[in-house]
Amino acid sequence: MTRRASSGIFRSLAAQAIMGCVAILASWLVAGTDAAVSALIGAAAYFVPNTLFALRLLVGLFGSSRASPLTFFVGEAFKLGFAVLVLGLAAWLGRDWLVWPAMLLGLLSVLKGYALLLLFRKLP
Repeated sequence: MTRRASSGIFRSLAAQAIMGCVAILASWLVAGTDAAVSALIGAAAYFVPNTLFALRLLVGLFGSSRASPLTFFVGEAFKLGFAVLVLGLAAWLGRDWLVWPAMLLGLLSVLKGYALLLLFRKLP
């Protein structure tokens, strides 16, 4: 069970990373460097906390401590709070150069990374 669960976590993270890279590359090709950086910020706003949360789940799978439902909900709240914080900081600090459609494309592509798993029938 732990091997299958960890494999699914790694596949999900890989799919999110691939989708984020595709969004960054597409933004760069279509609208230039500012758009690529904006897409990177959008992708990182969700990918970074999601990766940290996945690592916490993996530690719970292979370590001696088990994750409780409270741990799961705290992790989800952390992911949401971090994403809101990063997007808010990007909007505040990047007023002059932030490309909103590219940032939202980066965010949504990482959020919908599972679509890549659906496409290749590799859902855990």
